[in-house]
Amino acid sequence: MTDLGLPPVLDPETAKNVLLAAPRGYCAGVDRAVITVEKALDLYGAPVYVRKQIVHNKHVVANLESRGAIFVEELDEVPEGRTVVFSAHGVSPAVHAQAADRGLKTIDATCPLVTKVHHEAKRFASDDYDILLIGHEGHEEVEGTAGEAPDHIQLVQSPADVAGIVVRDPAKVAWLSQTTLSVDETLETVAAIREKFPLLLDPPSDDICYATQNRQLAIKEISAEADLVIVVGSRNSSNSVRLVEVALESGAKASYLVDDHTEIDEAWLEGVEQVSVTSGASVPEDLVEGVLAFLSERGFPDARAVHSAEESLIFALPPELRRDLRAAQKA
Repeated sequence: MTDLGLPPVLDPETAKNVLLAAPRGYCAGVDRAVITVEKALDLYGAPVYVRKQIVHNKHVVANLESRGAIFVEELDEVPEGRTVVFSAHGVSPAVHAQAADRGLKTIDATCPLVTKVHHEAKRFASDDYDILLIGHEGHEEVEGTAGEAPDHIQLVQSPADVAGIVVRDPAKVAWLSQTTLSVDETLETVAAIREKFPLLLDPPSDDICYATQNRQLAIKEISAEADLVIVVGSRNSSNSVRLVEVALESGAKASYLVDDHTEIDEAWLEGVEQVSVTSGASVPEDLVEGVLAFLSERGFPDARAVHSAEESLIFALPPELRRDLRAAQKA
């Protein structure tokens, strides 16, 4: 893979080209969550329980399971007194209370950007606002955020839902969003809400996370002329699914979501000259490398990276884990 940090100059001697989005893959919140489980296994020993998938990627989950992590849907599956990690998507106060009641040792790996949305929900609720939460029903992040103020929050999944919204006071309405949504679709929904409620209050800062926005911007830049866009990511990954949609909206002739190179259908490559590749925010880079190797073996040249943003954000590990790591070092 050639990566000089410059826009690509397509090879005139070959009709085939591969463009690689940058940034792509792991974001700071995912990296923190995965390292949290790894460090917990090293420190406490297996098994370490994890409520829900730590991040939405089947390969990451399988790797952690092989090291001794046990993934559960609900806390009643965790033996009393054991260690449980909360996923990057966040949990509601009711889940924290249930863990305390069962004597579980908890490590909260919620992405700090999701925690920020939780704080915003609590603040708006304390000021007695009706909160319109833009997101996907059933997603863990939405469930966690809604649980912070269930009497004040109602879910809005698309502009089509806006007509049915009923609030107590049109002058006291605020909106929040799931962090992994399509930026353009979210803005469209907000515009529809604001048309109905002109005094709509915005969150103090953008809820859609920096990594989601950057990956959508990156795929837009390499999709317009693409015959095929391959997005590496799992099907339950909201941000990965959005990348496929954004690629198609940006002009790609075809776009597919694959967990790894084994899911690529060779028929997709027939008549294709430009392939663009990216990955969702919970995808390890080795899975992207596998896709690039697959393409290379079929006559596509080394990928040229197209840089649209630089990322340097790093989140500290959860405080309860840092405390135990320091204690272990002193022992």
